[in-house]
Amino acid sequence: MPSLTIALDIMGGDHGPHVILDASLRAIISLDQCHFILCGDQSIIQPALIQLTESARERVIVEHCDQCVEMDEKPTQALRTKKRSSMRKALALVADGQADACVSAGNTGALMAMAYLMLKTLPGIDRPALVSAMPTASHHRVFLLDLGANVNCDSEALFQYGVMGSVLAEQTAKITSPRVALLNVGEEEIKGNAQVKYTDQLFKNAKSINYIGYVEGDDIFTDVADVVVTDGFTGNIALKASEGLAKLVINEVKRVSQQNWYSRILAKVSLPILKSIYNRVNPDQYNGASLLGLRGIVVKSHGNATADAFYYAIKQACNEAEMQVPEKIKTRIEQVLLEQH
Repeated sequence: MPSLTIALDIMGGDHGPHVILDASLRAIISLDQCHFILCGDQSIIQPALIQLTESARERVIVEHCDQCVEMDEKPTQALRTKKRSSMRKALALVADGQADACVSAGNTGALMAMAYLMLKTLPGIDRPALVSAMPTASHHRVFLLDLGANVNCDSEALFQYGVMGSVLAEQTAKITSPRVALLNVGEEEIKGNAQVKYTDQLFKNAKSINYIGYVEGDDIFTDVADVVVTDGFTGNIALKASEGLAKLVINEVKRVSQQNWYSRILAKVSLPILKSIYNRVNPDQYNGASLLGLRGIVVKSHGNATADAFYYAIKQACNEAEMQVPEKIKTRIEQVLLEQH
């Protein structure tokens, strides 16, 4: 496999660069097919690289950046005043072809605005969409989009999301003919607003998309579909609600297992089962929302990501780069446009 290069925004995130650096070092060691460009303050980055072997350090380049986009900074302000920031540098490396993908845990609005400006959208795509994988009851993953890139979406944009999500599921999860569904307030044909109904017709007319119709919110996790399409407002709420529920379940299991001596004994006996459940619902391993529809690969990590969570986002970027997802989306969009005409 050809060597891949991943640009990492070291300065983004809620917890500072040290968490991102820990994840980056793990990725450099374990993903030995990749080269890495670390964008940020070299006085912070360089000392951390001492932990690497000489051969690992040969796969690392440090790009010094003397600016950082703050987490609460307005996107318009970041576009105007943070042209030397680590976020912008990481995106510029992708735009210039020096990197195959970039990963950032920084300001979401600024990242989307900069990525849209610097990378542009693919032909046939009106707006990029944020997409992430989520667990289902059958150990498969479901791709949900949009997760907040576009709060208001028309039917054409929703249809494009379905096409892009289908390609992502096909390429990164190796799903043949992914099942695409449209999130609605009911499964019946009469349910939904005019926008959803028109989107439904667009999907039905697309022969190259395996469209299965409407699903409700509780179907997201039942393995009914491989891709679930909705607007950014609804998708973001669904994502945050599910993450909150997962954290509640994990914390409640921990609390109940420590209530008394009897529960502690039961917890030890059932530890393998509890670990298995934890590993399946732990939001960290699903960290990494891809900004699909751009002429390059951009993966957005949660701002409050742990080192483990950011590592999974880096792995997602490597996977998409290896599978050349933007090129595959471009080809599929061209195919769908031919079908429509």
